[in-house]
Amino acid sequence: MSKAKVSIRFFDDREVRAVWDEQNAKWWFSVLDIVALLTGQDDYTKTRNYWKYLKAKLKKEKSEVVSATTQLKLLAPDGKKRLSDMLDYKGIIVLGKEFPSKKANRFIEWFTYSDESIDGKSKTKAYALFESSFINSIEVGTTKGLQQIHAYLFGGLYDFAGQIRQKNISKGGFQFAGSRFLGETLKQIEAMPETTFDEIINKYVEMNIAHPFMEGNGRSARIWLDLILKKRIKKCVDWSKISKSDYMNAMMLSPTESSILKSLLEKALTNKINDREMFMKGIDYSYYYEENE
Repeated sequence: MSKAKVSIRFFDDREVRAVWDEQNAKWWFSVLDIVALLTGQDDYTKTRNYWKYLKAKLKKEKSEVVSATTQLKLLAPDGKKRLSDMLDYKGIIVLGKEFPSKKANRFIEWFTYSDESIDGKSKTKAYALFESSFINSIEVGTTKGLQQIHAYLFGGLYDFAGQIRQKNISKGGFQFAGSRFLGETLKQIEAMPETTFDEIINKYVEMNIAHPFMEGNGRSARIWLDLILKKRIKKCVDWSKISKSDYMNAMMLSPTESSILKSLLEKALTNKINDREMFMKGIDYSYYYEENE
């Protein structure tokens, strides 16, 4: 599992890392990440000691949690990959019940349903996009290309997957482009130049203002943006370097002041354009940005 797929989920703005087990077709989740969030602990050593104590206690009680635990390599605070205790889906549910609190109940509820939600299923499709031949057939920088991405992510989940909206929509008091003129607006955006970083972000900002779909605009547009950056300047965005609050704030200001967004994205540019882990991590953060507060 040296080339294992690592995914990041977010609960109360805290990371829960997961590793995909190809052989058994299931996810393994980091025990330390879950113990840290359920205890509200930020200190790695204290979290590790707490788990060590709890694990010994559960072992005495002959709990199935201990026997279900496996070890896989994850990045430790010192920057090195070290073996870390992991549990599968069922094991995490059992572990969560060892923390009798409202927070633990919320966590179990979130954990149980997150992968079965529309976002959860769409996110699984987004992961698959990297390794599919389809990604190479997506038109770069066009409205059709954005529709192709949206249809891939949300096909079978929304009946409007890949279709330009016919209704007006707004968010947080901001009115996106009127549906009556959307076709013409998208043609104008498509014709915008995309040879430099500045031009590409200008195009991305305008596409966000257009918001061509009823749902799923942000998730589709960030992939669309990365494909343009890869083709034109051989870069992509390391989304994990951009916090949710910074990104949302920059996007909110972008229609009138795009320099904040440009500065934020430029600092997060990387040349790892063919790196699977970079792509997967980007999907994790992209979907996290869209989670409701």
